[in-house]
Amino acid sequence: MIRSPFFRPPVYAPATSDDLFGGSAGDAAPPAIDGKVVSVMLDNANDQAYDYLAPGAMADLAHLGSRVMVPLRNRNLRGTIVEVREGGVAALDDKVRRALKPITRVIDERPSLPPDLLKLASWMADYYIASMASVMQTMLPSNIRDEKTKEKTRLTAVMKKPWKADSDEGLALRKRAPKQVAVLTKLAKAPGHKIALADLASDLGNDVRTSVRSLESKGWLEVVTEQVERDPFANADIVGDSALELTGDQQTAVTAIHTAIDADAPKPILLLGVTGSGKTEVYLQSIQHAIDQGKGAIVLVPEIALTPQTVERFKSRFSQQAGGVAVLHSHLSDGERFDEWQRIRSGRARIVVGARSAVFAPVPDLGIIVVDEEHENSYKQDNPPRYQARDVAVVRAKICGCAVVLGSATPSLESWENVRKGKYEGLRMMTRIDDRQLPLIRVVDMKIEATKRKDVTILSEPLRQAMEKRLERGEQTILFLNRRGFSPSLQCLACGATCECKHCSIALTFHKSADRLICHMCGYEQVAPTRCPECREPGIKFNGFGTQRVEEVISKVFPKASVERIDADAMRRKERLVEALNRFKTGKTQIVIGTQMIAKGLHFPNVTLVGILNADIGLHIPDFRAGERVFQLLTQVAGRAGRGDLSGEVIVQTFSPHSPSIQFARQHDFDGYSSQELEFRQAFGYPPYARMVGIMTRSTKENMAEFTLQNLIATLKPKLPQNVMIGEPLPAAIARVKGQFRYHVFLRATNPNHILKPLRETLASFTVPDDVYLGVDVDCYQVT
Repeated sequence: MIRSPFFRPPVYAPATSDDLFGGSAGDAAPPAIDGKVVSVMLDNANDQAYDYLAPGAMADLAHLGSRVMVPLRNRNLRGTIVEVREGGVAALDDKVRRALKPITRVIDERPSLPPDLLKLASWMADYYIASMASVMQTMLPSNIRDEKTKEKTRLTAVMKKPWKADSDEGLALRKRAPKQVAVLTKLAKAPGHKIALADLASDLGNDVRTSVRSLESKGWLEVVTEQVERDPFANADIVGDSALELTGDQQTAVTAIHTAIDADAPKPILLLGVTGSGKTEVYLQSIQHAIDQGKGAIVLVPEIALTPQTVERFKSRFSQQAGGVAVLHSHLSDGERFDEWQRIRSGRARIVVGARSAVFAPVPDLGIIVVDEEHENSYKQDNPPRYQARDVAVVRAKICGCAVVLGSATPSLESWENVRKGKYEGLRMMTRIDDRQLPLIRVVDMKIEATKRKDVTILSEPLRQAMEKRLERGEQTILFLNRRGFSPSLQCLACGATCECKHCSIALTFHKSADRLICHMCGYEQVAPTRCPECREPGIKFNGFGTQRVEEVISKVFPKASVERIDADAMRRKERLVEALNRFKTGKTQIVIGTQMIAKGLHFPNVTLVGILNADIGLHIPDFRAGERVFQLLTQVAGRAGRGDLSGEVIVQTFSPHSPSIQFARQHDFDGYSSQELEFRQAFGYPPYARMVGIMTRSTKENMAEFTLQNLIATLKPKLPQNVMIGEPLPAAIARVKGQFRYHVFLRATNPNHILKPLRETLASFTVPDDVYLGVDVDCYQVT
């Protein structure tokens, strides 16, 4: 049995005992009087911070948030300084001073976690019921935290004195050493009169190094070690641009955001702008204002929307800005991430564009944080600490006293309710640039289509005809289906059995290109059977369809069209997405089929048709947010059409044509949908009118997962106020994942502290069996 490793207030103690160091503290000589006393939170610790001495010159480097190496027993471990004790060593009595151990070294010249991030970490640990150490680990990239990646350097030849080939000295050298002349000629023509030795060797042969050494001895050049920054967009063709003329709505928004940037404690701003209304230009001009004031900026985009278009737009606008734009996301190599993070920490890059974890970028003097597509579920972290990046951005902005802008065409109902209550300032941009019309949305009832054709079809006749017209006119089409693979399941026609994952309680998806059945939860694969595994009959049928099957059908229906599939399977290499989007941008691809990767963040003026092949996916799951997600997704996907001079059309294929999510999306009516949905949420006590906390247990033994959760709830219930709504511990909708059985329970209350405070107290003394994992998800998104 082990103690549950949940958050407890940090305990600070001198790192002195025999238990820690295996020696007698009394044997140590008293340290010098000069120095600092610092409290260090060790990596992988359970909120236990220890006091150490930063002696002599080391004290000048040991600051709040600095990374240090410290002795613990017979090992040296890494940690972060979370407190610098007032008064220094001189304020301590002799016994305590003798007991203190000195830190081994200070790892970084500048603090890795500035004071605002340490305050944010403390809030996150408390609110999300996580350990302080785990939060700080989340804030620091692993290769920075573990010192696994170093600066990249290269040897470079730098010319030391002018060179003229036709001078007497040059002519004489040409006769004796023509290779040396070739080196000097190249250096004379090179930018900055310097060239990497590797480049010289590539051009002139490996034996050029001998010539370089000879020229260095004669004083013609000097070989220096030069740092090389690994730029993830070094090969991108970035052309600088300038600010665009604003529409009336844009100007109103920009003025309000500038006012917020200049204020000491501004309200968060929710920017509701229809697709194509120019929200990005508002962000760009607002960030420029922050930069002009000597401040920095963070722009968060969903991982799925972090496309080359997004990065290119920001890099183009700020191409002349010293340090440029730093980019942080999961597709960077360790070296690229290291260099980008160092540019941010040093203050050279004052603008950061990135996915969820970029909210922790150590930007000095933050002036604005932008959260684009603020409604996106990808801002919610799945693993501990399970933070919501949008909410963390709001709290960080409050700590820093900077502006925060949440932008979306379909805001989350939580953010929208904060506008209605006056907690957030609301701004609207309800018209597209140049008064372009929002696309016409047509809904096709697939039940009627199935009756006509005597079978369920992938492509309705209205959509097929619309695609044909676009091909004839040289226009482009996007087909959206939020399901990858060829078929979601294989089923036996004789006995009805399906092929299920051995480790998860879901059906395996058939991927035709690999001729494999694959589990989208754990990655398990097996060869697709030709006979039923249960009854051995050969009648195996594909149920449903995914993007691979759609690609096959479209290629047969339109054999002359160029078709491309963009999903996680087709875009495994990070370069593939760039290449695919470039082909679509230049018109080489006429039809794109994709999942959520193409749902937002893309701007292609020649796209005049968007087909949504199965709008019902996700609509009928047992989740109170299901309708909201479908409304948001349909609206965002529809926004890809008609963004240029040509009008756009969207065809929605559905078996639920009268669903409010579909009908309100058809009318581009966010106010109508939000009003109806908020009325439902309030009546039944769901967010945003209550805070929801999920508790989950999982184990390879089902009875242990169930028993542990029931035991916890039985212990917790007497401590909860009467107004807390608590469900029954039940199996999760997907009851088994990766061989582990899952049980969960959900608690709701209007005040989150009515749940969080009793839960913290209960977890602090609750014993969790060794073979059971227990997790807490505050403000949970997934309730299935």
